[in-house]
Amino acid sequence: MNIDRLDFEKLDGLIPAIVQDAATHRVLMLGFMNRAALELTLADGLVTFWSRSRNTLWRKGETSGNTLAVVSIDHDCDCDALLIRSIPAGPACHTGAISCFANSSARRDGPDILAELERTVLDRRARMPEGSYTVALFAAGRARMAQKVGEEGVEVVIAALERASPRIAEESADLLYHLLVLLVDCGHRLEDVSDILRARFGGGVIPPAAGGDAI
Repeated sequence: MNIDRLDFEKLDGLIPAIVQDAATHRVLMLGFMNRAALELTLADGLVTFWSRSRNTLWRKGETSGNTLAVVSIDHDCDCDALLIRSIPAGPACHTGAISCFANSSARRDGPDILAELERTVLDRRARMPEGSYTVALFAAGRARMAQKVGEEGVEVVIAALERASPRIAEESADLLYHLLVLLVDCGHRLEDVSDILRARFGGGVIPPAAGGDAI
């Protein structure tokens, strides 16, 4: 990024920066950067803002540990605002909410909650805390994880054949969770699966092996 193209003068040396979750595309927060904050962000890959209330630089998560790792930074057409795609290490809001724009009536969509679940599974994998079912699965080994995926898949089929609509959703949730644990153990991320889906179905066409018809 060419910092010299940005218009810091419009807001007296500051530029608004919208932070977005790179996995879910959910808006996490809005902060302000001066040139020094942006330079630090670009240098170490962690989002740093300028605090208007304290008149100082502050790295997001410097006390809480809930940092924002930069994936990409883009400016708008007028070069007076930034969009930062990031990977959050925890809640973005000081209230403990995932997003500063969360409220009691907001409902997290599918990709949003799956990304949160993936981060939780990755955290369990890294820390291996006692008493965690996810940790117990990792400890049991990949064969057991694969077995659980098969068992939960069968439960989905049984619920469907029994026309048990509420159970289909419940069993599907169990299947997605166990599949995500297995993916993590195999070294894959949700983004890997998303990339394949985009490549296969991004144009609305089923791959030739499946018939080549439009979805």
